[in-house]
Amino acid sequence: MSKKYLLTQEGLEKLNQELKTLINEKRKEVIERIREAAAHGDLSENADYAQAREEQSFIEGRIMEIEDIIKNAEIISTSTHHSSVTIGSTVAVKAGGQDRKYTIVGSNEANPKEGKISNESVVGRSLLGRKIGEKFKVATPAGEIDYEIVSIE
Repeated sequence: MSKKYLLTQEGLEKLNQELKTLINEKRKEVIERIREAAAHGDLSENADYAQAREEQSFIEGRIMEIEDIIKNAEIISTSTHHSSVTIGSTVAVKAGGQDRKYTIVGSNEANPKEGKISNESVVGRSLLGRKIGEKFKVATPAGEIDYEIVSIE
């Protein structure tokens, strides 16, 4: 049984674009580099050839990974029902006295710098199912932090 990958529609589109770029551009570029390096003779001592082959291996691995994610993707519905936090929700919270905003996404799309946190993270798991006005504590590596749900979009 394959793992399901939770993605937003935006995340799926980004993966499709990356896959297209890898297949149509990067793959062709690295094959050309391999061809040029191989034309220079002895492959056993050809660093350009070895580096190009390594890059080709990485590109092919990433293509396979993206194809698997897309094939097993489950699109997160960003419905208008906002009575409690679900995957796909954008949540405004007070955390340790500071205002923060998080969007709950699947682990493949998580990017804390953009405020996108995984549903599998400590904070993400703690937010799921909560309602506006709810107060709770989250044990983090930095210690216990008080949270309050301000709004859910």
